[in-house]
Amino acid sequence: MSQNKTVPTGASAEAFLAAVEPERKALEAQQLDTLFRQATGFAPQMWGASIVGYGRYHYRYATGREGDFLATGFSPRKARHSIYIMPGYQDYGAILSRLGKHKLGKSCLYVNKLADIDLAVLAELIQTGLKDLDALWPVRPN
Repeated sequence: MSQNKTVPTGASAEAFLAAVEPERKALEAQQLDTLFRQATGFAPQMWGASIVGYGRYHYRYATGREGDFLATGFSPRKARHSIYIMPGYQDYGAILSRLGKHKLGKSCLYVNKLADIDLAVLAELIQTGLKDLDALWPVRPN
């Protein structure tokens, strides 16, 4: 069976966030780190080269595939922030309708700048996603 390409690393999340460019993106990444810490109660851990994750879970599918993955997190990409909510956004339409300007992927929310969204609604979305994920697979600290 194949292994996940995105795995936890020993890299410092603080050092990664301090090196984000441009400055506006770095300041927003620091805001997101604070929000994720408060919303989850978890310390950050780097997953791969550019994802800051909070919490983790172990999954096992009916096919037998299993592994560990970040419970929630974000990546301050050049074009926009990628925000990861597991198990996806399919059930979160009511929350997303109050969030503000964003685009969706399967388990990823894209935001150009934090001024475009309501951060309290984002915190609600993070907490709801963690609760729903924990009902499927127990979420634990990194």
